[in-house]
Amino acid sequence: MAPFALWITGLPASGKSSIVARLLPKLASLDITAEVLESDAVRRILTPEASYAQEERDLFYRALGFMGGRLLAHGVNVIIDATASRRVYRDFARTQIPGLLEVSIECPLHVCMERDKKGTYRRGLQGESSTVPGLQEPYEAPLSPDLVINTTELLPDAAADQIVALIRSRRQS
Repeated sequence: MAPFALWITGLPASGKSSIVARLLPKLASLDITAEVLESDAVRRILTPEASYAQEERDLFYRALGFMGGRLLAHGVNVIIDATASRRVYRDFARTQIPGLLEVSIECPLHVCMERDKKGTYRRGLQGESSTVPGLQEPYEAPLSPDLVINTTELLPDAAADQIVALIRSRRQS
């Protein structure tokens, strides 16, 4: 079967990583492995002293798209777990990653702020950060994602089931 590439996008603390954590074992039970490009992990390598300045974000998301495309070209299934607050980031990724599937995680900002374990929104509200998507920076939701998941209505396990169904349907067509 052809490999797949999937970009899971949504506001910080919307549930992306929780869903990916449930998704991987479900894929493994189907003998499907995937490399996860998780934004925080990749950022620690590419920009260890991250400023989150616009130019840095532009470069970071271009690099994620490039890495995803290279992995897919070598037959590796790829899951990109990253906010990618601007559509242009995901549009660029599509130029690098044939057949990229986009999953939009929808969650109201106030719920994301309540769930925020990393303190991203707190730092934004306290003036320690000026580039938080949803607060100081806009988040541009996908216009026509392959799948929309509302994490106020769906638990991560059920969301992962929906993603598995999407992957299976696309791989069989």
